[in-house]
Amino acid sequence: MGSNPQFGLVSSLPALKAVKVLDQLRERIRTLHYSRRTEEVYVHWCRDYIRFSGVRHPATLGTAEVDAYLCDLAVRRQLSTSTHRQALSALLFLYTKVLGIPLPGAENLPRPQPKRRLPVVLSRDELAAVFGHLSGQHLLLAQLLYGTGLRINEGLQLRVKDLDFAHRTIIVREGKGGKDRAWAPSG
Repeated sequence: MGSNPQFGLVSSLPALKAVKVLDQLRERIRTLHYSRRTEEVYVHWCRDYIRFSGVRHPATLGTAEVDAYLCDLAVRRQLSTSTHRQALSALLFLYTKVLGIPLPGAENLPRPQPKRRLPVVLSRDELAAVFGHLSGQHLLLAQLLYGTGLRINEGLQLRVKDLDFAHRTIIVREGKGGKDRAWAPSG
């Protein structure tokens, strides 16, 4: 945890009005303007942790119980690295931003590293075959997504006003995390 401001304690945040811990979690997430999907995921993992711990209040638990839960996720349930890290983030958020309880030794909790793999890309022939089965708007969208790396929703939400031909730039509005960004070809 150290000096990471993302997991700072609740001293600078407004007091919570909810009584139940999962309702407090939802309230804090909404106060900090996290996405609805993040709220759903964090509530899921915190509820699962509470059940795993015998339905005890998280304030009565500590780093040892968090470690036991994370080990259970990795060993018994065999969850993926990204899912494991998501659960850890949810619990760190619960303890620091909702309960205001530091977890001593949290920096030593297991954080599995993803396996690095070479990306799988289509050969020119495979790509030509895919594009050969498309036409019109579908072909244009597929070429745009392939050439720019935009996400599907970003490509579907593009409008003419988002294309700046003079600067060879595409403006992506409300992308991941609700953020706007500009895409321009490199080189």
